[in-house]
Amino acid sequence: MPKIYDNIENHLTHGLNDTLPLSQRSDFCVGYFNLRGWSEVADKIDTMPGRNVIEGKGQIHRYCRLLVGMQRLPLDILKESFCRDDTHLLDNSEIVKLKKRLAMEFREQLTVGTPTEKDEKYLRILSRQLKEKKVVVKLHLRHQLHAKLYLAYSDDKRVPVVGFLGSSNLTLSGLSKQGELNIDVLEQDAANKLAKWFDDRWNDQKCIDITEELILIIDESWAADRLVPPYYIYLKIAYHLSREARAGINEFKLPKIFQRELLDFQQKAVLIAAHHLNRHKDRPNGVLIGDVVGLGKTITATALAKVLEEDLFTETLIICPKNLTEMWEGYIHKYKLHAKVISQSKVQRDLPTLRRYRVVIIDESHNLRNANGSRYRAIKEYLEENESRVILLTATPYNKSFIDLSNQLRLFIADDADLGISPEHYINQIGGQIQFQAKHSETFIRSIKAFERSDFADDWRELMRLYMVRRTRGFIKNNYASTDSLNERKYLTFADGTRSYFPDRIPKKVEYPFDPTDKKDQYARLYSTKVVDGINHLNLPRYGLGNYLAGKPTRKLSKDEEAVIANLSRAGKRLMGFCRTSLFKRLESSGSSFLLSLSRHILRNFVFIYALENRLELPIGKNIVENLDDFIEDDDTDRDDDDNTSITFMLDEKQYLKNAKDVYSLFSTSFKNRFEWVKCDLFKNELTTALIDDAREIIKILSLANQWEPQNDRKLNALVELLTKKHNDEKVLIFTQFADTALYLNKQLATRKMDSIAVVTGNEKNPTEIAHHFSPRSNERTNLVNSENEIRVLVTTDVLSEGQNLQDCHIILNYDLPWAIIRLIQRAGRVDRIGQKAEQILCYSFLPEDGIESIIQLRRRLTARIKENSEVVGSDETFFDGDPVNIHDLYSEKSGILDEEDDTEVDLASYAYQIWKNATDRDCTLAKTIPDLPNVIYGTQQNHQAAEKEGVVVYTRTAEDNDVLALLDINGKLITQSQLSILRTVECQHDTPALTRISNHHEIVKKAVHLINTEDTTSGGALGKKTSVKYRVYMRLDRFCKENDGTLWVTVELKKAIDDIYKHPLKEFARDSIGRQLKAGISDEALANLVVSLRDDDKLCITEDDQTESKQPQIICSMGMKNGDK
Repeated sequence: MPKIYDNIENHLTHGLNDTLPLSQRSDFCVGYFNLRGWSEVADKIDTMPGRNVIEGKGQIHRYCRLLVGMQRLPLDILKESFCRDDTHLLDNSEIVKLKKRLAMEFREQLTVGTPTEKDEKYLRILSRQLKEKKVVVKLHLRHQLHAKLYLAYSDDKRVPVVGFLGSSNLTLSGLSKQGELNIDVLEQDAANKLAKWFDDRWNDQKCIDITEELILIIDESWAADRLVPPYYIYLKIAYHLSREARAGINEFKLPKIFQRELLDFQQKAVLIAAHHLNRHKDRPNGVLIGDVVGLGKTITATALAKVLEEDLFTETLIICPKNLTEMWEGYIHKYKLHAKVISQSKVQRDLPTLRRYRVVIIDESHNLRNANGSRYRAIKEYLEENESRVILLTATPYNKSFIDLSNQLRLFIADDADLGISPEHYINQIGGQIQFQAKHSETFIRSIKAFERSDFADDWRELMRLYMVRRTRGFIKNNYASTDSLNERKYLTFADGTRSYFPDRIPKKVEYPFDPTDKKDQYARLYSTKVVDGINHLNLPRYGLGNYLAGKPTRKLSKDEEAVIANLSRAGKRLMGFCRTSLFKRLESSGSSFLLSLSRHILRNFVFIYALENRLELPIGKNIVENLDDFIEDDDTDRDDDDNTSITFMLDEKQYLKNAKDVYSLFSTSFKNRFEWVKCDLFKNELTTALIDDAREIIKILSLANQWEPQNDRKLNALVELLTKKHNDEKVLIFTQFADTALYLNKQLATRKMDSIAVVTGNEKNPTEIAHHFSPRSNERTNLVNSENEIRVLVTTDVLSEGQNLQDCHIILNYDLPWAIIRLIQRAGRVDRIGQKAEQILCYSFLPEDGIESIIQLRRRLTARIKENSEVVGSDETFFDGDPVNIHDLYSEKSGILDEEDDTEVDLASYAYQIWKNATDRDCTLAKTIPDLPNVIYGTQQNHQAAEKEGVVVYTRTAEDNDVLALLDINGKLITQSQLSILRTVECQHDTPALTRISNHHEIVKKAVHLINTEDTTSGGALGKKTSVKYRVYMRLDRFCKENDGTLWVTVELKKAIDDIYKHPLKEFARDSIGRQLKAGISDEALANLVVSLRDDDKLCITEDDQTESKQPQIICSMGMKNGDK
């Protein structure tokens, strides 16, 4: 009697395992052939001796013949093949085409799921058996063939042919896992008829041999019996990570004028940014161009706007600081851009009535880091209303804190938008996704608000790779520059063949005499412990008004008063720290500026004192400095035409109070709208006392040197000597942090008969025009070159931003010393720009011959006081941003200290693209070799990290098309998911030796895929904004279930529906239906019935239950990092 094999009581594998070892050869016919399913029979085939078989006109020694009848082929080829009549013979071109398409299907088989040691072993066995002709495979094409037949031939004279006929394909599930129906065929008449049936189809002219194709597929797959060069895996990772960059470069074309004028790295930035802006067709897009100072962000953004204009017929709105409006107007005119420029200071007034612009450039976007500001709100509302594409420009995207960066991105990213990635470092640090949801229940885990929870730089790098294009000068030099064989200097080449060399930045010092113990030295008297202690003892009540608010108000406050009080309470500590540091920095800048600031501070205090004593309103806001200066010098000072006369400052309280009355009158009339006015009854009487105490303390400091004599200003004299002797005919750019110092220097240099001098401060209406007079060649103003209007020495604050071309000059002077090295580096970048002709940028810093330790000690003394008072917290302190200046390094003129940051701040797409481009430039064959590498492929190299970082890097792509990398240690524990960090970890050279894999390599890969898949599927459980339909329906029904648990209202179906709402997006029909009912005031019971009904009709959520397999991450590749070849 026949025996039934249903894979329940009897498994077909058992029948084959009992029969095949006793056989000489076998024939298999199946509908589908899974290469990994060969493991069920592979060992048995090796034991067969084989037997001669008649095929065609001769005999061939065969072991196993495998006929595949319904392997999945493209529908068009199947239709074409089946529609032909039976007499049609396939020609060679048709056979080649079929084999190529078939090979793609088999290759895809080997990229599904995770690799295992067993799969690898038996795929290699199959490859060997195919090569040895122990297994021959043909594809039947005459018609669809879905038969499943297994035949075993032996010398048994009683039963020479044993057949198994039924439903099982040659797959693991078909042979043993899933329910099937098969019987054995032992009756020989039936068995021989099945054998003849098989032979007829095997010898059919429409049956083609695909053995060689299968050999090639296995030998090119991850399971091949060879060691893959680690360099190939490294490049495969770079190739896939750079797909955004490559897509942009291939997708868009630059207008010809920009092909001529832009350097290669600038052209790449434009094309990559264009792809960022067009990545999502269904929602607003944005990009942040964050190249460091001097690399041409302005012209890059202009070219990008022109690309969008020509491709998408857009017009552009440019929002920039007021000092850059003329510069942008020049770019619009030169490149015929359809655009409009408005100043950031006018956005509140102009944007509400402005027509729609589909592209908006925001220059110096770091100025918009405060989401609570009125300018920020005005711009954000305009962008949301008009769904504009946004181009942000800034050289300091991270600036002071990650929240500053987040606020810039939120100009075009909605709070609840699904970014496709989450802050993994932060999530892991707090204990995983469950802890994140528990701690931040209202925050979607893949939203920008989730990233705002993180202080990990790697999390923000992962986010910025989606939106930022940023290259550093070092990156450009290493990847785009050529080397001059004559002088070894690096240079870039324009389209017309002209070269732009990279100069070296040389730190230099300017020493001036300074003896801290010299009582006769006006500067030494100020630069002392006594002065710093005086600053530290100030109460600074005007900067901490929140500390002097009276108790509960006796009257109802206006909304304006409530807002002012709230701001005062919030800003107090920070403003006090700001004021203390600002005073000390002015002391370091110039004695004259310091004394002027002290006098202003005293006068401002007395303006408040006057108002309080006369029960008048207090002016809160930015005081008008230029209108105070007329009130602070001593009226008894004799004035004459000699500008070298000393500047004397008042010390008389009565005179200050008298002047305060006049200032208050001016403020309350001409400048009334410049202030917020608050009634004095909101404050305690102690405010007046604190103001008087501070004024008297400052007068004591002022009395140490209330007469400032410019002719005895040793720092100024050292500057004059440098300008008139060492660099008497060269352009010099002088930087200071303070307008007071800039104006003082300009006046004193003019007094000393120096010509061709100009000054730029924040009050300058047209800084661009002055910049053109200072640097006419780089701004194409040839009419100004060598004219009497050309400027040789320019004194400026940092208002001359990175948009200005100042590279006619190669000498900069830091008259005062910033506290963060980044400021010095950025200043060097003002002249170290593309097109600089000089071989060296000389960066002078003014330092006293003696007393360096005094500077360091006094700085420490001040900062210690600020921290002690908790006046400034962490990165919010403007003046401590970045690494501190090492004064000893400046004093010793240490080389390299003014070089810019390394490549860690380059955006990931550009970084990965450059790895790929450099490799293919060196070896063009890699451009085909690497993309042809199949997915799931792996390699192993020496681990050069810490020993505990031995493990495996796994690169996958999720169903949502997000790239995810993970480095797991040898035990399968996650080390990092930072893509930049991992890319650097696997970095290697073309000759890096390949090692045998880590013994549990495939197990680690499996754990990584499970981790990634778990994150990807569980992180969808977010409810979005509180105003969203999803949030409201979930919260109502969740509360309804808790209140009615155990009643008939709360059914299993309702709980399932609520669970679906949490885990999955609502379908559009459900969102609209539920939304209308919520507005109509639907009851909880009716709402529950509605969602259950929608779920029953499969109209509630996008669950994609039928696409579970496609939701699995696709393994791209993996790299083992091995501690030696164990």
